[in-house]
Amino acid sequence: MTSIRVDTLEPLPGREEPPRRHVPPGRWLRENLFSTWYNSVLTVLFAALLGLLLYRVGRFVFVDGRWEIIERNLRLLLVFRFPDDALWRLWTAMYVLAGTFGLAAGAAATVRRAEVAAGRARPIGGRFLPLRRVAPVVVLAAVLLWLAGSVGATLLVAGAAAVAVLGRLAGTLLPRRYAKWTAVLALVGLAAAFGIVIGLGGVSPRTWGGLLLTIYLAIGGIAISFPLGVLLALGRRSSLPAVRVVCVTYIEIIRGVPLITVLFVGYLIIGFTLPPGTPTPSVVTRAMIGIILFTAAYVAEIVRGGLQSVPRGQYEAAQALGLSPVKTTWLIVLPQALRAVIPAMVGQFISLFKDTSLVFIIGLTELLGVADLITKQREFTAQGLIFETLLFVSLLYWVGSYSMSRESQRLERRLGVGER
Repeated sequence: MTSIRVDTLEPLPGREEPPRRHVPPGRWLRENLFSTWYNSVLTVLFAALLGLLLYRVGRFVFVDGRWEIIERNLRLLLVFRFPDDALWRLWTAMYVLAGTFGLAAGAAATVRRAEVAAGRARPIGGRFLPLRRVAPVVVLAAVLLWLAGSVGATLLVAGAAAVAVLGRLAGTLLPRRYAKWTAVLALVGLAAAFGIVIGLGGVSPRTWGGLLLTIYLAIGGIAISFPLGVLLALGRRSSLPAVRVVCVTYIEIIRGVPLITVLFVGYLIIGFTLPPGTPTPSVVTRAMIGIILFTAAYVAEIVRGGLQSVPRGQYEAAQALGLSPVKTTWLIVLPQALRAVIPAMVGQFISLFKDTSLVFIIGLTELLGVADLITKQREFTAQGLIFETLLFVSLLYWVGSYSMSRESQRLERRLGVGER
């Protein structure tokens, strides 16, 4: 086969963002909110409604709300019945995550600055972008510490924040050849944190509950359903009829039933499908399997749409260079397909994070399940405290969903999604 020589081309200069026109606040208000008489009426009307809503919410949060139920059950909401003598594992895991993610963020910033300087990328965000990215988490930590009212917990959280900052500073000092492995570093941090919690006589996930169980199901479901969904999408477009039929059948069957059905099937049937003598997986494991199988089918359809968006010319160019079908898919087609479906993919993962509340139906006490249980305690029953618990749970879900959405938008800007 004739070898093909590809010359290294100089990178094109990065496209600069068009200069932003500074508009005074008064002029912006006149142009956008008070341009016509009916726009002015609508602006005043919606401003009054928004002010009334903020007043009612603020009064409920700071005056009328009875937050004793959250203060007394904060630990149940976060970790449920996690043993007291093993809480050090959670704090250690939090420090490991803070350090590794801080290090990965610093290394990624180093690589990004080098790409911008070389003209291969354009700057995104601004000086305070890192602060904006962690703002929801900071707000949540402040609320939790205020409810806990513990000096020890405050010092531990402050220490974790300091470790994250030091890790980011250390990441900026890494050589570029190591700084490119930020994704691997983050995965190593997750694996190490999980090993600290369950390894060497740790606490099995079958006893977890509350926010801890919700995060575990969400991270596990995302991490495993994504590669499985990609394989299903590729199998659906395979030229092998047997592979294509199996993938199409699986995707269409799973997408045709609700998640609750999949969870019940996993809860009731998985044990009967195992060989005799095989230990039955825990309820948490069966719930995880159901979530993974359900999400993978939707991820497969999302990725299939991305694969269809790749122009035919990309395949022809790869064939002209002599690339094999596997290399064409792995190096040319799949990166473009995944880049095009980032918004839909993250939307599916956010839906997975919120759908973890459905595992309460098979006996698991995740975050929303714990919130329901604490309102039935003897000292809080029949007092109408469901609003306080639901508002607190909504805050936790919002922080997780908003953080994923913001990271998705940052990744879209970095990769230029929607641009040619």
